[in-house]
Amino acid sequence: MDVDSPVPSELVPEVMADLAPPLPESGYPHKRKRSRSDGIPANSFNKRPENGALPATNGSEIDVIPQHAPQWQQTIEQSILSIVSIRFSQVASFDTDGTDSSEASGFVVDATRGLILTNRHVACAGPFFGEAVFHDHEEVDVFPVYRDPVHDFGILKFDPRKIRYMQVREVELAPHLARVGLDIRVVGNDAGEKLSILAGSISRLDRNAPEYGEMTYNDFNTFYLQAASSTSGGSSGSPVLNIEGKAVALQAGGHMRAATDFFFPLDRVARALKFIQEGRAVPRGTIQTQFMHRPFDEVRRLGLKQETEAFVRKTFPKEVGMLVAETVVPKGPASAVLEEGDILLSVNGVHITKFVPLESILDDSVGKAITVVIQRGGVDMEFTITVQDLHTITPDRYLEVGGAKLNDVSYQLARQFCVPVEGVYVAEPSGMFRLDGADQGWIISSIDTRPTPNLDAFIEAFKNIPDRERIPVEYYSILDVHTKSVAIVDAERHWSGFRLAVRNDKTGFWDYTKLPEGPAPKVWKPITATFATLDQSLGVSATLFHSLVKVSIYIPCRIEGFPKSRKMGAGLVLDAEKGLVVVGRSVVPYTLGDIMLTFADSIIIPGKAIFLHPINNFAIIQYDPSLLGATPVKSAPVSDVKLGQGHRVTLIALNHNQRPVGVETTVTDITAVTIPYSGTPRFRAINFDAITLDTPLAQQCSAGVLADSKGKVQGIWLSFLGEHTTSGHDQEYHLGFDINSVIPILRKLQAGGVPRLRGLAIEVTPVQMSQARHMGLSDEWVHRVQEANKERRQLFLIRRTENESATSRVLKDLDVILSVSGKVVTRVQELELSEEWPEEVDMVILRNKTEMSIRVPTTEFDNEGVKRVVFWAGAVLHEPHRACLQQSRSLPSKIYVSSRSKGSPAYMYGITTTHWIVAVNGQSVTTLDDFVDAVRGLKDGEYVRVKCISFDLVPCVLSVKLCLHYWPTSEIVRDPEANSGWKKNVIE
Repeated sequence: MDVDSPVPSELVPEVMADLAPPLPESGYPHKRKRSRSDGIPANSFNKRPENGALPATNGSEIDVIPQHAPQWQQTIEQSILSIVSIRFSQVASFDTDGTDSSEASGFVVDATRGLILTNRHVACAGPFFGEAVFHDHEEVDVFPVYRDPVHDFGILKFDPRKIRYMQVREVELAPHLARVGLDIRVVGNDAGEKLSILAGSISRLDRNAPEYGEMTYNDFNTFYLQAASSTSGGSSGSPVLNIEGKAVALQAGGHMRAATDFFFPLDRVARALKFIQEGRAVPRGTIQTQFMHRPFDEVRRLGLKQETEAFVRKTFPKEVGMLVAETVVPKGPASAVLEEGDILLSVNGVHITKFVPLESILDDSVGKAITVVIQRGGVDMEFTITVQDLHTITPDRYLEVGGAKLNDVSYQLARQFCVPVEGVYVAEPSGMFRLDGADQGWIISSIDTRPTPNLDAFIEAFKNIPDRERIPVEYYSILDVHTKSVAIVDAERHWSGFRLAVRNDKTGFWDYTKLPEGPAPKVWKPITATFATLDQSLGVSATLFHSLVKVSIYIPCRIEGFPKSRKMGAGLVLDAEKGLVVVGRSVVPYTLGDIMLTFADSIIIPGKAIFLHPINNFAIIQYDPSLLGATPVKSAPVSDVKLGQGHRVTLIALNHNQRPVGVETTVTDITAVTIPYSGTPRFRAINFDAITLDTPLAQQCSAGVLADSKGKVQGIWLSFLGEHTTSGHDQEYHLGFDINSVIPILRKLQAGGVPRLRGLAIEVTPVQMSQARHMGLSDEWVHRVQEANKERRQLFLIRRTENESATSRVLKDLDVILSVSGKVVTRVQELELSEEWPEEVDMVILRNKTEMSIRVPTTEFDNEGVKRVVFWAGAVLHEPHRACLQQSRSLPSKIYVSSRSKGSPAYMYGITTTHWIVAVNGQSVTTLDDFVDAVRGLKDGEYVRVKCISFDLVPCVLSVKLCLHYWPTSEIVRDPEANSGWKKNVIE
């Protein structure tokens, strides 16, 4: 949404986009930053570069180029009336193509029928959403009517009647005019410019198809033309024109480290276009074999006989090589007879050395037998092979299930990795199918022990699995076919839908069919287990492992800036009878999600978050104790003795492998720390004393407890989420936290109440006396601080006040707090939130070297977080969360863009994470209700003017085109009575 389904997929697709990892440099290097005024997508990557060095040029046919009377200026003036810029998105991951938004070029090849030729990687293998902009800046919707299963060309359709102010011209396809040395112009949307004209000369006609990388689309079984015209991002789909204005090729890619460009020849395009113009399906045949053109010196080494070479050279005087079988796909039509290294001699009696005549025979022989003659090791062999329909092994549907998107393994993928065209491919590895290992290339071979050779078998298997059932999934990575893996996953139906999307080339949309909802959700039954016996060297502290529980959470929609969709850690059982567990907020960041608890490494049961501390790094979750049967889970005993510097403690924790460890160590320090800000506002613990330990083991453990010699808990060991680093990772700090800060909350929950915390809505940082004196602190106050805290002489400076809080109306940033209600404040615990704070307190502060006595209102803090999330055009909207209030100086509205999905209109047209939306179609909006009222009833395909203000308070107005078919408006609302704790609504 790695831009990386948050609610049922029939309501809104998954939001992963902004967090997804960037494409490798070797894949699509030409990226262009979007400005607020240029009106183009954020990323442009459609010049497809090839990895590695270029192969040496083998001889190419060189013909004399005739002199032409027309001048280039006249040709370009005529041609630009047929050339369009294309803005588009692939809105769902499909096959090896991920979701993204970009721009490219195309040109009209049939003005009457409204047909535009462009690349396959522009027309997209998956769902497409886009528009074409003509030379006079008229804009029309376009949709694909054909994308070739193998080759890099596709055809888009538009309504010619919607072009009112200019005469649309078409470019004639002339593949036969391509010659080495031909002077050409590439006219298109280069590097995001509306129109660029790049000159060059064709240098080769027989270059093998370029390779763009492993896990991406690659053309094959065709020659490419080569030239040096220095195109870049956005040139994909541009016509390669001769001086007469005829298209001799289609721009398709380029080399990363050279000014070399690759053009797709138009022979097969012209054939496909004729079928489409006649309203017929384009027949495409295959024997599931990839051929490569090899020069004679290489073919000779493969066993080509001298007399055969002599015959070929005589028959084709300009020929410099022959076609050789490169990959024979297992279980394909040719797999029983052909082998890699076979030299192709003839098909159906026709001697063949080029790709076009080979493909002509295959395409005209679908379902028929052909006679293939090859030479293997100097021996001629003849085989009969039945030609397969290429469209039957090219996926045209995908399944949305458990937050992931799956499709049948494609011929493209099977050919690249030489595996059979069978199995279910995880196109979007998320949700329940976010499996272990690499992010790409997973093929599911069985689910709940039922084989899944194709998508139909998968659907049959999954439709009988109840929601929340834990099932085994067998899978392997196509990058490592030697290793099979198994994962135990939770069947998930309550957040995401179970539906099938099928491509419709008549409408351009993918039609959705809702699949059976399946049996009733799983009924949890009590299970009893025992704990493993640990090393007795841990003494009485070993019994605390009976109070440690593993906690995992699946988050269907990332809100409040949290960077992960899955988290795992450990919690401490504080009340085994009521099922109350304390866990870090870096594991359970908010109430939205599925929480699972593992006891004794044996029993897994659900839990729910019932309390989120607004500023401290802990949450309280609850489970049903009856589900544990007679399992000896114990409430952790809590010590009355506060930890101090130099105290001996035992760290009982789970290490990075989630294995129990224990070590006796010393508390090195207990001091107030400041977790650094992250660029995107997200929960960050503030105003607490951190405990550090004298053992390197502590930094390997993300969760545990600190116990005294009697086995009583004095502190909890937690992982604290920190800043987002420049390397793209999220920093985590492992620190201790005093258990006494949790106990008052626990007592309230045990009594059946809901804690209502009050306090000062501020973030503080320590100030030493040496600093305070220079800030104007008097000797009298220095003496009072020394008397109040003989161990640590410090005061606290207000780093930030929370925006829109009652406290912020009186206190200011950089105020130094001297006393609250007559008590000198030298410990951060004295500012801790509690139910004991009155509505107003008397304070003495130091401001601008002046001591001031003031009356300060306190703030009541919420302990649930965000309670409503609206999904619109691929953007995730909610009210500003506490981290946003802490980091922002001003709130333009209460409509905050928390995230957005790659491939969505929000992503395509520039709505950005951390924006505030303040107006829709000129109508001011302040709240989510205002926004919903403003967008309710807007029509599909309509442009909506959205005024946004960035986090740095820079305004901009964006026009966002709705695509309600893929991105309907919906919302989820916090509802503790609902099965998942949230209720889903569709906004018409």
